[in-house]
Amino acid sequence: MSYSEDKEILVIGHKNPDTDSICAAIAYAALKNQTGRAHYVPRRAGVMNGETSYVLEYFGVEAPELISDVGAQVRDITIRRTAGVRSGITLKKAWELMQTERVVTLPIVNEERKLVGLISNNDIAMSYMEVSNQESLSQARPRYRNIIETLNGTLLTGNEHGIFMHGKVEVAAGNKDRIDEYLDRDDLVILADREEMQRRALELDVSCMVICSGSQVSTEILEMAKRRDCVLISTPYDAYTTARLINQSMPIKSIMTKNGLVTFELDDYVDDIREVMSKERHRDFPVLDENGDYVGMISRRNLLNMQKKQVILVDHNEKSQAVDGISGAEILEIIDHHRLGSLETMSPVFFRNQPLGSTSSIIWKMYQEQGVAVDEKIAGLLCAAIISDTLMFRSPTCTAYDREAAEELAKIAGIEIETFASNMFRAGSNFRKKSIEEICNLDFKTFVSEKTNFGVSQISAMSALDLSEVRVRVQEYLETMLLERKLDMVFVMLTNIVMEQSEILCAGEGAQRLLNRAFRAADENAEEVLLRGVVSRKKQFIPALMRALQENEL
Repeated sequence: MSYSEDKEILVIGHKNPDTDSICAAIAYAALKNQTGRAHYVPRRAGVMNGETSYVLEYFGVEAPELISDVGAQVRDITIRRTAGVRSGITLKKAWELMQTERVVTLPIVNEERKLVGLISNNDIAMSYMEVSNQESLSQARPRYRNIIETLNGTLLTGNEHGIFMHGKVEVAAGNKDRIDEYLDRDDLVILADREEMQRRALELDVSCMVICSGSQVSTEILEMAKRRDCVLISTPYDAYTTARLINQSMPIKSIMTKNGLVTFELDDYVDDIREVMSKERHRDFPVLDENGDYVGMISRRNLLNMQKKQVILVDHNEKSQAVDGISGAEILEIIDHHRLGSLETMSPVFFRNQPLGSTSSIIWKMYQEQGVAVDEKIAGLLCAAIISDTLMFRSPTCTAYDREAAEELAKIAGIEIETFASNMFRAGSNFRKKSIEEICNLDFKTFVSEKTNFGVSQISAMSALDLSEVRVRVQEYLETMLLERKLDMVFVMLTNIVMEQSEILCAGEGAQRLLNRAFRAADENAEEVLLRGVVSRKKQFIPALMRALQENEL
């Protein structure tokens, strides 16, 4: 087990969280922050029900932030912080930056850090290969200062901020009499120290004249260049080198890729971007933040060094109940009170599973074992979770320790158990403002037998009237629930807490017969099943159903 001290460790309950799942995550994160070596943060894997919302509001505790997937994201990858460059820098400067930074792609950004393009070393190489005419440089519209920088030159006359935007590039060779045949107005001419050639070029109104090999320029030529507003540049390079280098003064915006950019965001999941990367020829991909600002670059190689999210699971150990992406996360601990499920880990983890009525009872025991005091809020959350999971001590899962723990925690929290429980359960059974989908998903869990996937939802209320109001709506929704979740069977427990009984509604081929067989009904085809004394999904309903399923699958 490895803990990262500079990274959050998430404490998460199951999907469709109940009060125990939420309160256990909050309380355990608080305990770990007092005793652990990292930063522990509670999260929830689904929408909270009315009961849990009441509990958090009563004790003034903020609801954990929702997290729908714990798969590795781009933010979990080591992002290369390659600085963005402006589109006006030269190809030469871009190439030098690539060599210095040891990268093959540069991101191009504007003043607001928005990505406007990309340029790769291949783009630069191809730009040299594809230069097909002498006007390529003027078409790229470089500033004269870029030409000066590329040629390691010195400005003798003219405005370095001007733009070379007309004409072609010529190398003046041969005799003076032939220069008129190839040199035109506004051209850029590269020549040596022959003064008569320089004079004739100026007479033809070239826009820029580059003098090679650091040759001295006469006062007459300098004055003539000034009068004709010609940019005069001296370079230490010879004519061949100058002609070879000058196209490197083009701004990178002239060849950068600016359309169809493939970018990723910090919240994108690695599984998704891996598929995109496999289909693209690029080696590097820009990463943007939630505001669309450029952050850095990643490549396929970075995926090998990604850091998985580190999580602690509470109140479940079934993969089907865990937050999405759990296979791509690193599970550090599991604290639970249910039967052993289907989760697998890559390495050994701390696993604590005790047959108590609530995960929060286990966490309270851990507070005591480690000598950590709880404040009123945490005590209230733990007490509420125990009351909720044990149906105020009516569930057969409730142990003497659960009751003792709840009573002790109630004293610390300053609440009277029966009054608080009554208000809490009523908050949870206020179905009028909820959709049937919300009601059925409030406390829903999926289970897997060898050949059968089934789900069980438990809807609890303090009175028969509350349950009767929702019964018809549930019955009508069962088939939809079955299809949407792609299950073989679905069961809904309508649990009357006060009467300590549950009516069972079900859908799916063979579900009714299985239910009747599991609870030894006289008529296997009976459509109404009322289970007196059955209020616990974990200890009473699921075990009986599993036994009947196994007998049926043999």
